[in-house]
Amino acid sequence: MASPKRLSSLLCLCLAAPACVISTHEGPAQPPAHAGALYEPVFPEPAEQPKDGEPEQITASHILVMYRGSKSAPPEIVRTKEEARERAEEARQRAVAGEDFAELAAEYSDEPGAGERGGNLGPFPRGVMVKPFSDAAFALKVGQVSDVVETDYGFHVILRTE
Repeated sequence: MASPKRLSSLLCLCLAAPACVISTHEGPAQPPAHAGALYEPVFPEPAEQPKDGEPEQITASHILVMYRGSKSAPPEIVRTKEEARERAEEARQRAVAGEDFAELAAEYSDEPGAGERGGNLGPFPRGVMVKPFSDAAFALKVGQVSDVVETDYGFHVILRTE
């Protein structure tokens, strides 16, 4: 996605060259030739289309266990990657054994606000979450707990709720 500075530059460019906003021919508007490196799509690619028989969106909860060096991990996270994997596996085993997932999320998850939400992510379509997470979540049946899923953010345990 474009940075605010690049969006501002693009907006100025578009105000000076309305052809990049309004097309006078059929098809999508194209940036003027002089836009060069300033031009990049403002909106991300559309989410993946559902496969046959697959719902357009699902609802899930998750537990995220971060480690030192994982994406967005705050400085107070000092566990190693292996310690994080073991912690996520412990949370998964307890979830599979039938313990309350919301309570486990409050106990184990490093995601800000996870305790208050019980790990609930709400509904989401395929493709809006990072691919390993999305693929694992959409492969689950309602009520099923995933294996431990690794992403750049850490290790996830996912419960599909709808």
